[in-house]
Amino acid sequence: MTDKTSNAMWGGRFASGPDAIMEAINASIGFDRRMAAQDIAGSRAHAAMLAAQGIITDSDAEAIREGLLTILSEIEGGSFEFSTALEDIHMNVEARLKALIGAPAGRLHTARSRNDQVATDFRLWVRDQTDAAIEGVTALQKALLGQAEAGADWVMPGFTHLQTAQPVTWGHHMMAYVEMFGRDAARLRDARVRMNECPLGAAALAGTSFPIDREATAQALGFDRPMANSLDAVADRDFALEFLSAASICAMHLSRLAEELVIWSSAQFRFVAMSDRFSTGSSIMPQKKNPDAAELIRAKIGRILGATVALFTVMKGLPMTYGKDMQEDKEQVFDAADTLMLSLAAMEGMVRDMAARPENLRAAASSGFSTATDLADWLVRELGLPFREAHHVTGALVAKAEARGCDLPELTLAEMQEVHGEISEGVFSVLGVDNSVASRTCYGGTAPAQVRAQIARWRELLG
Repeated sequence: MTDKTSNAMWGGRFASGPDAIMEAINASIGFDRRMAAQDIAGSRAHAAMLAAQGIITDSDAEAIREGLLTILSEIEGGSFEFSTALEDIHMNVEARLKALIGAPAGRLHTARSRNDQVATDFRLWVRDQTDAAIEGVTALQKALLGQAEAGADWVMPGFTHLQTAQPVTWGHHMMAYVEMFGRDAARLRDARVRMNECPLGAAALAGTSFPIDREATAQALGFDRPMANSLDAVADRDFALEFLSAASICAMHLSRLAEELVIWSSAQFRFVAMSDRFSTGSSIMPQKKNPDAAELIRAKIGRILGATVALFTVMKGLPMTYGKDMQEDKEQVFDAADTLMLSLAAMEGMVRDMAARPENLRAAASSGFSTATDLADWLVRELGLPFREAHHVTGALVAKAEARGCDLPELTLAEMQEVHGEISEGVFSVLGVDNSVASRTCYGGTAPAQVRAQIARWRELLG
């Protein structure tokens, strides 16, 4: 079947229209319509520059500007009719512009190509998503800060290997995630600096002979500068890869926090109570309250990391400059961005709503021989034992307490002296969990004073 619309788009090179299968595999309008606002912004900046340089007339530029604003209004209002036959967002907009304003529409594409056009649109879209992701991460950090402030001195067990290790505070644990997500925001900001260069004006790959002003279009679109090499400008997708890489690390952090929320809200831990807003029930077990939002976030890393691997795979074997393979760069980025933003919003809501249970946190911290390291340190400080010997003595005391079915503070002085005769009454001053956390006053430690200092620092950083 001949497709006259498609023939008109391609000009005289092709005698017949594309086969339906070719049209289906070639078209990208089903997903790249998401870049409509960016495409129109780029076209407006390009038309204004062409007029300023005397390449098109002011009247044509004004007609183009008005037509593009009409199209944007139609798209935002839902009345715009997208055509698969026109392949992509660029040709859909151009065809509608021609229908609206006639001949001046044909002058818009002077001194540019779809290659630099799509590179610009996609950069603008990813830049917008980067900004949104930074805002989402910051909102989550503020929710974590609220939890940290509430429980700066609530004692809880710290874990290694998911085994009780040493007492820490709830505030300290929350602040660990503030630091993690702070690095995520920093990675996104860093990626944004590198992506903020404008490809527009590179044309198909070699630049253009028209006297364009690339500085003007870059400035109009909020870029720091034009890209310095026309080949690189149309070939590069590092900006999308960096966004996906940063998103993958952030999603991994979200998954780790989600796993802790799943564990902590279980009947075996009871460290936190999750709100009904982010929990579900069971169809058969009426007692159940499942942390489904956390479980889903825990799984979302698979989609985001999968998108990252997919785009790396698309790009890894491409010669300069543009190949149609690069049409496969968008769907996974769109999905990853949506997934990240949903996960950040859900996690922020869960963190804000969850209620820690300080009494259960304290009970867990007071069991499992969590102050064993404090005992070993006391033996080193007070008795002058080498740490390895202190470690051995402490291990023997733990074994004695375990045999008795009690924790270290419940051993009598006589029982301790059976293991090492020089142990004195002063040992009990370090065996309480409150004393343990209060003693960790080094920078970055779990002492409540240190936690509050870190909260204050982050409050100032986040504004």
